[in-house]
Amino acid sequence: MSQLKKAALLSYINLGISNIVGIVMTPFIVRMLGDSEYGLFALIGAFVGYLSILDLGLTNAVVRFVAQYRAQQDDKGQENFLAVSLIIYSAISSVVVILGIVMYLNVDALFGDTLTLDQMSKAKIMLLIFIFNIAIALPGGAFTGICNGYEHFVFPRVLTICKYVIRALLIVVILYRGADALGLVILDSILNVAFIVATVYYVFTKLKVRIKLHSFNTKFLKEIFSYSIWIFVFGMVYQFQWRTGQVILGATTSTVVVAIYAVGVTLGLYFLTFGNVINGLVLPKAVQSIYKNNSTALLTAEMIRISRITMIILFYILGGFLILGQEFVILWVGETYKDAWLVALLIMIAYVMPISQGYAHAILEAKKLMRFKSLSSLILTIIGIIVGGYLSTLYGLKGIIYGIFGALIILQVMVLCYYQFKLGLDMKQYFTKALFPYLLLFIPVCLISYYIFQPLEIGWGFFILKGILYTLFFVIGVYMLLSKTERTFLMGIFLGTLSRKRIKSIPTIKKTSSHEN
Repeated sequence: MSQLKKAALLSYINLGISNIVGIVMTPFIVRMLGDSEYGLFALIGAFVGYLSILDLGLTNAVVRFVAQYRAQQDDKGQENFLAVSLIIYSAISSVVVILGIVMYLNVDALFGDTLTLDQMSKAKIMLLIFIFNIAIALPGGAFTGICNGYEHFVFPRVLTICKYVIRALLIVVILYRGADALGLVILDSILNVAFIVATVYYVFTKLKVRIKLHSFNTKFLKEIFSYSIWIFVFGMVYQFQWRTGQVILGATTSTVVVAIYAVGVTLGLYFLTFGNVINGLVLPKAVQSIYKNNSTALLTAEMIRISRITMIILFYILGGFLILGQEFVILWVGETYKDAWLVALLIMIAYVMPISQGYAHAILEAKKLMRFKSLSSLILTIIGIIVGGYLSTLYGLKGIIYGIFGALIILQVMVLCYYQFKLGLDMKQYFTKALFPYLLLFIPVCLISYYIFQPLEIGWGFFILKGILYTLFFVIGVYMLLSKTERTFLMGIFLGTLSRKRIKSIPTIKKTSSHEN
């Protein structure tokens, strides 16, 4: 099995473990810490998390340029690029520390009206540890980027799986020993350092990567930042979308409301993570396709092929959460958090199309055409947050997500037009072959499930029964919808019997232009 297929499998194992751990650990942490303490942990994490945008898109640049230098067999160029990247990362880490100190000095002004004296004191210490964490995590991410650029996807994913398991076990230990939110922050920092060291060791010993500065000139910096700056803007948008709401609520309401909103955002981001597993593996392939001058017809066919597989995951999760999500939230963390369901649901709905078009986004990165999408995302996110901030005065945490959701829908319409007219991708084919078939499956499955589940009571036993029935309905519908080739491919992955013969039978990019519906 190739690195790509192993990585896809490991990524889903990783997601399964991380989400199972998250689902099990979140109510445990909430119960052990209390709603207010958990809200403090989420608030300070969101506040200082803005500093992580100072990556400036360099991690994605590392993946992209390493893949390019390998395709060109330019070892010297790769060595020089990595050396310059680490110099830039060192400068960024220094800026993180400086800005972190500025944030530290302004905590009282921002949260003085909503935090108690004890919470304020603890928040300041947590903030300093978070700053240290980010300062080392940013350059550490470059080494994960090198692994991905070399298409060695397996090691980072195995390491991440180990990190989730070890973290969960240690959280149980320290919380039973009386640790608070500060203890969680310290634990995360220690684990972060340990796993960064492990990745660095792998890059130098297994991949035999060399980092050497041969030259340092402004042209080289311009080449790097002309690509990475728009990834940075896109990352900034991501931080604004999902952290600003918590900061606004933390400054105007209470840490309990922040905790509810944070749970909703966490569930919504689980959805993004599941859907983006395949997307995280396609950038190197997209770069190679661009350098091979593949036609837009072939690129469209590849996007559709990937989208159809991704749609299965997206609509399965979305439908299940639409029907059973609120019941799950109440059973999971309690009646107090029931509004988290709406927050998560709107995030999921808004991201179905963007996630399924991940290959098109990878083409933008490969062609260095991120400017339009990044700027559009930034402008609309700012508008969405302003509108959401106003609506929060009327509807509380719901108002925040209403504003962001509306901005995301408008953005998606603009991006679809850009893919069609700038990249030349046939988005009509995307709708007819990827989106609409699953939408037509999604609607009846949800309606049937909803009416069948109405008489059933609320409880974990009935919830599991409903989940099994919904899964059965969905699987039957998907099996009827998929082409014969897709059925063979998916059955092979999930049953672990994908033979070399079957792998060879999977359509190549050239064949997918005549995709079987």
